[in-house]
Amino acid sequence: MTEHVKIERKDNILTLMLARPDKKNALTNAMYGALADAMVAAETDPAARVIVIRGEGDMFTSGNDVGDFAAIATGAFKGERHVARFLDALARASRPLVAAVQGRAVGVGTTMLLHSDIVLLADDALLSTPFINLALVPEAASTILMPMRLGYARAYEMFAFGEPLDAKTAHGLGLANRVVPRDRLHAEAAAVAARLAKQPAGSLSAMKRLMRDPAVLTAQIAAESACFAERLKTAEAREAFTAFAEKRPPDFAKLAG
Repeated sequence: MTEHVKIERKDNILTLMLARPDKKNALTNAMYGALADAMVAAETDPAARVIVIRGEGDMFTSGNDVGDFAAIATGAFKGERHVARFLDALARASRPLVAAVQGRAVGVGTTMLLHSDIVLLADDALLSTPFINLALVPEAASTILMPMRLGYARAYEMFAFGEPLDAKTAHGLGLANRVVPRDRLHAEAAAVAARLAKQPAGSLSAMKRLMRDPAVLTAQIAAESACFAERLKTAEAREAFTAFAEKRPPDFAKLAG
């Protein structure tokens, strides 16, 4: 558990709030652990019929805490990386997942939406996947889920350049169910979750298994994670994180050949 993930249980709805607004809700290893624990526990909790994921403050999440990435790249990070448990929990979740997104959703902030069953975007939302910009690769099975959603060409461009999509564009491309005014976002998420909580849970779970095979998703996550770990050790990654720390553009061309 961590103070940076607030957990609320009410009316058969489990709400997980990313609560590190002073750091743009950047996800730490401890936050991933708390999210994974809550989602795994929900699988055997009959009172948790729906899961809502939201962020506190002006931003959904700026993605993985870059300090954690840098520590892994330099070999300073020790212990279990809970992100793997969180991604596995997303892929295996049988409960309906509702995501309510305001402001920026960076990296895993966007790829986790591919596992959400209902995605609500505030009209100020911006989705981006800048993995390649950091000399890494996409994760969360997004290398199969994003092309399935957008088509190969659009998914490739989104990953390759990491440029943000605004809410209207993301909705038009099929990444969200609807766009709502910022001040209505959380009320809308609560209303959608309440409707889902009244539906037959067994049927919703069976339908979800038929629509998305957890075995396929977890296999892709494992392949991505292995590649991701190797990429973290490369000269390109060291240059990316050094440039980030020095607040300058990375120079990958100097590493060519």
